[in-house]
Amino acid sequence: MDLSTLYKTQISLTEWFQRMGLENSEAHRKEDNDKRERLAVLNEYFGLPFDRPTQFAVSEIVSSSPRFEEFLKTRGSELCALRLIPIDPALSKLRTRGASIAESMKWFALQEIDPEKYKADFVPHPADHVWSTIFVINQHGAFGQIVAGSHNQLTQGFYDEGTEPITFSWNGASMESNPKNGDAEAHLLEIIGMLRVVDSAAREKLVIEFGAKFFGEFLCGYFETASSKQFGTWFIDWNRILGESYGDMTSLHPFMGGVGGGPESESVEARSLRGQIGSRGSVTGRARVIRAVDLVGADIEPGEILVTDMTTPDFLPLMMKAGGVVTAWGGILSHAAIVCRELGKPCVTNVKGLLELIHDGDLIGIDAIEGTVNMIFRQSSVLK
Repeated sequence: MDLSTLYKTQISLTEWFQRMGLENSEAHRKEDNDKRERLAVLNEYFGLPFDRPTQFAVSEIVSSSPRFEEFLKTRGSELCALRLIPIDPALSKLRTRGASIAESMKWFALQEIDPEKYKADFVPHPADHVWSTIFVINQHGAFGQIVAGSHNQLTQGFYDEGTEPITFSWNGASMESNPKNGDAEAHLLEIIGMLRVVDSAAREKLVIEFGAKFFGEFLCGYFETASSKQFGTWFIDWNRILGESYGDMTSLHPFMGGVGGGPESESVEARSLRGQIGSRGSVTGRARVIRAVDLVGADIEPGEILVTDMTTPDFLPLMMKAGGVVTAWGGILSHAAIVCRELGKPCVTNVKGLLELIHDGDLIGIDAIEGTVNMIFRQSSVLK
């Protein structure tokens, strides 16, 4: 499958929540739309680096205000992510990334929006990515993933060949990564160190203003970062709601959520595959194998276990009916894994050998406590 085409079909996590009718989807939408305003406060209070945007009212762009014209003239060749953020909560966020500011204006001209109902963020976009992370800090420590590449590989769960994510956990004293990677661990310790707020007055202000929580002196929440040779390390998200939703999860065992592996036994009935835990729980049911390329027209019976190579937003109606979800790709904090957690569905991701072992109709068990997918009964044996 062409991943470059697949990326174009992706939507923000808040849009996943809106489509599934999540009760607090409006709170999620606001948390996402205001994230850089919060990051600016963290930068002010304790120097946290972030991808500070240049902001305009969309009406300024449409009217070609002197300030915008100067911005376009002096910085038009710079790469950016352009986010059109709605002021009206009934409207959707629009975005494009990776083009120059000048080229992004061609995309902007095609958007049929009311200029009075949107603001525009021009966010700097690195030409190179050294490391990207997605992780949670809670009262037990930190856990998440790091990849040698762009952060959308982690959020969307599709990664480039040779850059599979590394899972990590940190308990406040030691860092573990799987597969083991010393360079990644050093970078992670540096990033987590940036979230240490030594000044008690700053911590108190953050508690008062944002309801912030701390693990010792370390700020809690859901975070995303991107590091590049061009700009260094930036935080690109601090989400309190997602952080709270993972508040009960302890740091991962260092060997949990690995890179997968083959069958542990040659006996079909006993075969077991290991993956990464996207959403905790356990369930047994019939497998319904639906690859992304075969999604159109596909359906699933309530309670069946959805087995696929990768989940896209178009899978959401099937995920909502499924008893659980297993994917060959993905990660522990990818959008689809978070959606499964909100739906209360057990989910195991990044299961190597999944589509070779599991066939349509097989009886399987998901153990999303240990991170395994177990073959219980081969459907084809019934037909012989």
